[in-house]
Amino acid sequence: MTASSSSDQQLRLLAVHAHPDDESSKGAATMAMYAAAGVDVMVATCTDGSRGDIQNPAMEEAPHPKRDMAGARRIEMANAAAVLGIQQRWLGFVDSGLPEGDPLPPLPPGCFALQPLERATAPLVRLVRNFKPHVILSYDENGGYPHPDHIMAHKVAVEAFEAAGDAGRYPGMGEPWAPSKLYYDRAFSPDRFRALHFALEEAGLQSPYAERLAAWLETDAEGHTAPEAGHRTTTQVECGDFFEARDDALRAHRTQIDPLGFFFAVSPDLQRSTWPWEDYTLIKSRVPSELPEKDLFAGIR
Repeated sequence: MTASSSSDQQLRLLAVHAHPDDESSKGAATMAMYAAAGVDVMVATCTDGSRGDIQNPAMEEAPHPKRDMAGARRIEMANAAAVLGIQQRWLGFVDSGLPEGDPLPPLPPGCFALQPLERATAPLVRLVRNFKPHVILSYDENGGYPHPDHIMAHKVAVEAFEAAGDAGRYPGMGEPWAPSKLYYDRAFSPDRFRALHFALEEAGLQSPYAERLAAWLETDAEGHTAPEAGHRTTTQVECGDFFEARDDALRAHRTQIDPLGFFFAVSPDLQRSTWPWEDYTLIKSRVPSELPEKDLFAGIR
């Protein structure tokens, strides 16, 4: 094995996510596929999800999330992890919420997005040094979308990837371990949405992606629509056999995911025949890498 020096032949994958439910909407089929193949897969969840709104109309009157949203989401996270066959750890920070309004209100004191970088990263460095992942998955600089917790999750993942192998940084957080590869997730790849959109139209079905695609093609008068991400896909993991597991994991997050909503607008069969991959960008590699790739562990196995 050419990964960080270890006689252990077990491959390990760590995905860093902002909230419970993010792991099921981004890269879930990849994780389920690798877990089924014997890879040790773990999700690090940065925040408790306590400031999430109920997104599923069927759960609007449920008493538990009204009384204790964080507690309800811990149960949902455990159920989703069981569906995917993965491990999960909480990093222990408080959800920052998504600020709304003009001007935007300040973020709540003590929340994840307001933590100093080293304080926010320390629990993840400890986890990396303990779990010893060969590959780390994260979001891009925009957080996948610009939620303050997603942007902070990106920052701590990159910081941990760089720092965990350096004995001089984060002392007292365990023996150094340098992960071999860092990827950014491209769950919302425009190429994927275009392919699904045209497949639906060819099948005579209504596409839920038309509005999204139109927004990508033009901005409003003040230019508020963000341009496509600067990162291009380098790595496509074929994981179509696990799209049902991904969907079941999403549905496990009952407060956040409407089972009649956007995520389920295209059948797994149509997705498999059109775009049977999940897409990633290789950002940094400490092992030789040839692009494009079909395996997150290329160069490590």
